[in-house]
Formats: sequence, structure tokens, C-alpha cells
Amino acid sequence: MPTNHPIVLLRERDGGRYLPIWIGAAEAAAITYAQQGVVPPRPLTHDLMRDLLAVLGHELTEVRIVALKDSVFHAALVIDGKVEVGSRASDAIALALRTGAKVLVEPAILDEAAIVVSSEEDDEVERFKEFLDHVSAEDFEGPSPESQEPGDRPDLPDRPD
Repeated sequence: MPTNHPIVLLRERDGGRYLPIWIGAAEAAAITYAQQGVVPPRPLTHDLMRDLLAVLGHELTEVRIVALKDSVFHAALVIDGKVEVGSRASDAIALALRTGAKVLVEPAILDEAAIVVSSEEDDEVERFKEFLDHVSAEDFEGPSPESQEPGDRPDLPDRPD
């Protein structure tokens, strides 16, 4: 994002609304690792939580985004379908990605904080994501502006010598 703050964008399954959740850099890395299947050399906090649940014979059934207070999203981890534990939304999402648990959002929160994206904008977002998946820094390399002649640069007019 232009503000250099990572964001998780949850999409409504059967609708056109998106829920933007600003998160910290560490949580963004944890979520990205899970999405990309990266296995760190040592377990990260969310890997530890997943492993503890498994060793203790419990399952993360679902994650619920349950509140929005002072622009901060709060979540609940639902364990074994009955026990709820409070969590930051970003941690809950990172854990859900590692366990395959569903991520649900209370309808009132969607009504309050979701944004609507038209299908045209949604298609454009998907095309941009596809572009980002296949682009590298080398694709943007070229001659430096200083090495070009003034007539070759659209931002500078030709000058007589």
C-alpha cells in the first residue's frame, strides 16, 4: 500500500464486498509464508500454535472476526467447535491459513467496514495480481534517464546545441 502498511483483503464469498484489515509487517510475513507454503527452518509463532493444538488433540474449527473497536479488528479462535479464545485478527488469519480453518466475519462488521468493488474493478485487481506474480525487478531495467538524449526523453524538450 502507498502508506507502506500491509493489508489483508478478505473477500465475501457470495458477494462483492471486501474487508480491508491493516496488519503489522510480522503478521503480513506470517500470512504470506502460509499462502506460499514456505516452511521456515524453525517454527514461527503461528506454526507453534498449530502444533500445540494438534499435540493436545484439539482442532481450530474456525476463525471469526467479531468486533471492530477504534479501527482495530478483533477475532475469536473457535477450538473444537465450542471454545472461543480472543485473538488479533491478523494472528487468527495466519493460524487459519496453517490449519485450513474457515475465516468468517460477523455480518454487522461487513456492513460497517466492508468496501464494494465492482466486477470491472475486481477483474482489474485480478489482472494486476497476475501481473505481479510474473514480474521481476529486471523487467523494469533499462537505460537511465540521464544516459538518454533529450529528444529520446518525453519529459524534456529538444534543445538546439
